[in-house]
Amino acid sequence: MSIGVRDLALHRGLRYPRAMNIAESRVLPRFIVLEGTDGTGTTTQLKTIHEALAGAGIPHWTTCEPTDGPIGRLIRRVLGGELSAAPGTVAHLFAADRHEHLYGPDGIAERLGRGEVVVCDRYILSSLAYQGSSCGLELPLSLNSAFPLPELVLFFDLDPRLSMSRIEGRDRRDIYETFKFQEQVRSTYEEAIRLYAPSDMEIRRIDASRAREEVSGAVLEALERRLGIEPGKLRRDIS
Repeated sequence: MSIGVRDLALHRGLRYPRAMNIAESRVLPRFIVLEGTDGTGTTTQLKTIHEALAGAGIPHWTTCEPTDGPIGRLIRRVLGGELSAAPGTVAHLFAADRHEHLYGPDGIAERLGRGEVVVCDRYILSSLAYQGSSCGLELPLSLNSAFPLPELVLFFDLDPRLSMSRIEGRDRRDIYETFKFQEQVRSTYEEAIRLYAPSDMEIRRIDASRAREEVSGAVLEALERRLGIEPGKLRRDIS
């Protein structure tokens, strides 16, 4: 028997407005997403992926959320503490930014339609983990229920104590970058991963505590396998 978001939400005591069968969620081929708490290295690995795909001559686009568009820039001001907003407002802003990212001019859907590989740093699971930790899962589940899924999520798993030790060296930190909140985010990530287990979206864990080169190797191997790229082709110049 298939499992729906409504069934799981009701099990948790949430009021979910309409049923959405996770097992029937649409998956976008060639769409890859990197997920993880702050300090896990997704930004570094996104750059590595870009260089590897470019070196292999594979048409692609690397991108991130929040985006650099008007809504994304507003979100960044909130996260940086420059502006204040209620947690529910932030959840709505992320959903609006994601919609434009997907369907706006030269966005994810258009680029996938041209045959490009699209790799994004953060997507739906980030909204569930971060906004779910600040305002509860009900709202972000509802706001993100209609968005298509990537075919592969690479979840960078790292103990919050280690991730915070990495964050401490940054010049600027956002409102989410506290140990207590990151600990909650990691827990909510696990709940979101369980929630989407019935879908056709593959979720692969990456041990982000390893050396950068080892993490890069695991990431690129996962892309080669999922995208049908010759084994080792993306990993030739890891440094």
